[in-house]
Amino acid sequence: MSLASMTGFARVEGSLGDWAWAVEARSVNGRNLEVRFRGPPGLDALERPAREGAQARFQRGQINIAVQGRRASVARATRINLEALESYLAFGDGLVAAGRATPPSLDGLLALPGVVEVADQDEDPAARAPLESAMAASIAEALDGLKLSRQAEGDVIEALLRGFLDRIDSLTRSAEAEAAQQPALIKARFERRLVELLGEGAPEDRILQEAAALALRADVREEVDRLLGHVAAARALIGEHVASGRRLDFLTQEFMREANTLCSKSAVGSLTAIGLALKASIDQFREQVQNVE
Repeated sequence: MSLASMTGFARVEGSLGDWAWAVEARSVNGRNLEVRFRGPPGLDALERPAREGAQARFQRGQINIAVQGRRASVARATRINLEALESYLAFGDGLVAAGRATPPSLDGLLALPGVVEVADQDEDPAARAPLESAMAASIAEALDGLKLSRQAEGDVIEALLRGFLDRIDSLTRSAEAEAAQQPALIKARFERRLVELLGEGAPEDRILQEAAALALRADVREEVDRLLGHVAAARALIGEHVASGRRLDFLTQEFMREANTLCSKSAVGSLTAIGLALKASIDQFREQVQNVE
């Protein structure tokens, strides 16, 4: 099982007797799992297997399932409404006897409203059971196809995420190496400024004391250690191949917090540049995480 995306699409067609249908299942990003169903009139019973099937396969995303069905021909049963026919004949007999009308013909009588009644032969709910079962099977097949589609896109996202994590790891180690030069640079900078203020007689112990305090405030070793720890945690989550989107999203927030702190502690332009590149990579990582189930 691979990392899954929350976006995908699948279509399945089916037929039974004079019925033909198509099922389309699509999904987009969503904070939680939301299932929407639209089916043919009179086949509302399909909504339950559609919802249950989606809930069994997915944990996050907005799932839309649409079933479009049509009949090539409709078998109908006809019957003669004798009561309506007798009432027409009784009314016409009086007119014929009075010479006001001619005797009615059979085709004329059958054309009168209400004499011939037409009804669908499959109005019995039991007759719809095979059709609903076949359509439900197509819905399940479409949901399986949607799951495969989401997994295929998840494979692409996983490769991108691993690439961004490699980049974040590399930049973090570069920041660690660059930060190691900060104490000496801070000392030299402070010494130069103190000399400008006090002249050549600036006490060395005062320079060392103040420079050490500044270097301590600029120490980014904790941020580097946390960033490397977050990289390891993110790789482990991706390797679990489960619905880890929420946890990865939380990690991106922690990534960005440490990167911001690193930038704020930077005392040299080269470390600041690394920190900005680090934030850009984290932001790209977060954009892709938004698609993960």
